[in-house]
Amino acid sequence: RVREAAGGLPVELIGDGVAITAAEHWQGAARGHDNALCMVVSTGVGGGLVLNGQLHAGPTGNAGHIGHISVDLDGDPCPCGSRGCVERIASGPNIARRALENGWRPGPDGDTSAAAVADAARGGDPVAVASFQRAAQALAAGIAATATLVEIDIAVIGGGVGKAGDVLFEPLRKALGDYATLSFVQRLTIVPAQMGTDAGLVGAAAAALARQADTAAAV
Repeated sequence: RVREAAGGLPVELIGDGVAITAAEHWQGAARGHDNALCMVVSTGVGGGLVLNGQLHAGPTGNAGHIGHISVDLDGDPCPCGSRGCVERIASGPNIARRALENGWRPGPDGDTSAAAVADAARGGDPVAVASFQRAAQALAAGIAATATLVEIDIAVIGGGVGKAGDVLFEPLRKALGDYATLSFVQRLTIVPAQMGTDAGLVGAAAAALARQADTAAAV
């Protein structure tokens, strides 16, 4: 069906994390960086990698799936079958779940989303602040592990949770210092994504252009 809609043009399917990574590397926050991790922190936690200047999707297109790195070996069960995954701690629904379990209550509008928890954290609510700190700690551990393994020099954070701003990024950068302890990892920087809601579309275009260039070079 996709091939029919494309009018016979070559078709390649890529995941949203890989597409967003392609966009941020081509036109966004990871532009100019040869080794990068780009993350989508929203209802789930996904991501993609750029290594040696090239998008690295892996044989099945799932490389960079940082949300299912375990950062708490005795943590809560994750739907993937493991325990203590980054996603189980740092995704939007889990930030909100943890806040509610620890006594946070929404305002009159009844909004129990992570965005509402972020608003409460900006207002100084200690339970909301703690929930974001825990999420930041999980993200920092996963990012540091990735950097230790493949020597990325920048991590780009996008998605709905990434829009929380300093509520997320301040504890995230602080926590990174606790995990990124080796000298070649300490220079790692964490920045917010720049491409916004069009990132997936821009990234798909970037991936298509890259494939076209690879095909032309092989001829």
